Amino acid sequence: MLYRRFGRTELRMPVFSCGGMRYQHSWQDLPLADVPAANQANLEATIRRAVELGINHIETARGYGSSERQLGLILPQFPRDAILVQTKVQPTAEPAEFVQHVHESLERLRLDYVDLLGLHGINNYRQLWYAVRKDGCLAAARALQRAGLVRHVGFSTHGPPDVVQAAVEWGEDGGFDYVNLHWYYIYQANWPAVVAARQRDLGVFIISPADKGGMLYRPPAKLVRLCHPLHPLVFNCLFCLMHPEVHTLSIGAAKPADFDLQLTTLELLDRAGELVPPIDRRLREAMVAAVGPALAEHYADGLSHWEDTPGSINVASVLWLRNLALGWDLVDYARMRYNLLGNGGTWFPGLHAHHAGEFDLTASIKKSPFAADIPGWLAEADALLYAAPEKRLSQS
Repeated sequence: MLYRRFGRTELRMPVFSCGGMRYQHSWQDLPLADVPAANQANLEATIRRAVELGINHIETARGYGSSERQLGLILPQFPRDAILVQTKVQPTAEPAEFVQHVHESLERLRLDYVDLLGLHGINNYRQLWYAVRKDGCLAAARALQRAGLVRHVGFSTHGPPDVVQAAVEWGEDGGFDYVNLHWYYIYQANWPAVVAARQRDLGVFIISPADKGGMLYRPPAKLVRLCHPLHPLVFNCLFCLMHPEVHTLSIGAAKPADFDLQLTTLELLDRAGELVPPIDRRLREAMVAAVGPALAEHYADGLSHWEDTPGSINVASVLWLRNLALGWDLVDYARMRYNLLGNGGTWFPGLHAHHAGEFDLTASIKKSPFAADIPGWLAEADALLYAAPEKRLSQS
């Protein structure tokens, strides 16, 4: 395993982390008595396999249903200094409630402390304010740190780039020590935040490069051809890790074998400068051929924020998903994400375009260089992608 210094934490972080979203039994916080023995055995085998491979960073969250409770049966079996444990707790309007939730997470994990505590889901300015206001949840987390219950404090986010940037750059109460964010080949809008994190010596953890990075564990045939000789998932991992600003990628393993493909990236990392550019070029050429050079790069230019758009339509996200579907045949991924719009809360906000024809979007798109075409593109995207609304994984 390859390890990188995780920013100011000084932790020796494996470049792949064991993410805790998929091996647990339930997205409901069930008592352990309700967890089937077979599921617990699989979870424990997954954790043991991760540690055997050198993936000693185990990541979970209070909001991941039975995950913390189930991990509490296996993590204390390891020498405490042999593993790095991260959990995440959502900031709340009342910091005392946040503190109580952290204590509950420690009880569930059966640990005296966690190495990394993430303020979970800073996806908009309200949640950021809950965290960073005077005597807010960040200050409370720092108090927990002084008490020895938390070693380092960071945040996780699915938010828009401006919110992510603001959180990365926050300086009071020590700011944050690290960030969990989305950045991978199909979504590079958070690159300025990654650069800012590097400048401020924050650890950088990439969320879900396999699933949110395009459902790359089952890539479409066109993407396979474009990424040859690499598997698309390996290409994506190599693309991320060739940037020294990135420290670790989450592997959301559901079973022990789920580590195998992504770990083949390690033997190729020294050749990233040779392998990545030609694939990158082919991918860009395919996108340009499908949607044109201007739309490929500037689909979001001049658009109003979704909250200021009639019908709360997230036009930028719809156009992005249309690009992915047309350019690289990521139709299944685009359909999954498209139908989350309206059902994704702060994790994927705004609405899709199924009812766009009922609203006058003129004012909200008039500054776009594509204003004349956008209504037709929204209709096309809806015809291609609309299905019964999807639930977020945590709602299923």
